[in-house]
Amino acid sequence: MFQPISAAIQAVHTCLTDAGVSVRMQLSLSANSTFRIGGNAALAAFPVSAEQVRAVLNACRGYGVSCALVGNGSNLLCPDDGFDGCVLFTTAMKEIAFDGTTVTVGAGAALASVCCAARDRGLAGLAFAYGIPGTVGGAVYMNAGAYGGEIGDRVIDVTYLDTRTGTLVTLPASACGFDYRTSCFSGTSGIGGIILSVRLALEHGDTDSIRAEMEDIAARRREKQPLEYPSAGSAFKRYPGRFTAQLIDEAGLKGYTVGGAQVSEKHAGFIINRGGATERDVVLLIDAIRCCIEDRYGIRIEPEIRLFADCMIL
Repeated sequence: MFQPISAAIQAVHTCLTDAGVSVRMQLSLSANSTFRIGGNAALAAFPVSAEQVRAVLNACRGYGVSCALVGNGSNLLCPDDGFDGCVLFTTAMKEIAFDGTTVTVGAGAALASVCCAARDRGLAGLAFAYGIPGTVGGAVYMNAGAYGGEIGDRVIDVTYLDTRTGTLVTLPASACGFDYRTSCFSGTSGIGGIILSVRLALEHGDTDSIRAEMEDIAARRREKQPLEYPSAGSAFKRYPGRFTAQLIDEAGLKGYTVGGAQVSEKHAGFIINRGGATERDVVLLIDAIRCCIEDRYGIRIEPEIRLFADCMIL
């Protein structure tokens, strides 16, 4: 669905173009999210620096345009009706710089490319993240992890833009509040910052051994996860002491379908887009799963998929 181009959107577009920010009108959210769901964003911005991020925020504030931060749309359910504001993508901030065993990474760099760059330099510590379909900024935001590792374990510090004051802040890992699938940046009580770059601590390793570990993890993902279908990754957080996918499987929900959305028959922890799935299909399916698990086990599982409303920064 095309969003009407308001005078405010036109003004923000002009302002950002003059500031050198790459912008696009009527950007398909479906084509720019791994779930392949969503209408059009009236405006999308792709800043390359802190100054350009500030320019986006200032222009949107100045003209009363809502702004949402989505990274690269890998863990996100976008609205069927699209968005009549500005979507800020971080994917143009993708610099990777090494200094010994320390790597400084732009928030928009894909985790896979950072893993490969570290491997090629014989640096170990990130193999667990290979195949996680997100950016470094998104990984820090939610403390992404897999196969026994979490990104928070590797963070030295995080530089972010305070959306309230417009100032740059560098936060040490000890102050980032890393816990299971959360950090001080996430949730409604987050500190209100846009992650710009991250410094990670790695260690020297053998390139061939690192490559073998990454290839093993990739093979395990292909074997166990429904990578052939669009999804937003793991649909639910792990319940303390339980494997949520196992609970969903035991409840007989594998293959359960609402519209075009389905609990994967390959891995019960994934909700997939079988074709033509809508935001409403996914929301209804999530609700049905949660109700079933609560009725059966007396526990309330929490979604890991982010709703678009959670991405609003203005």
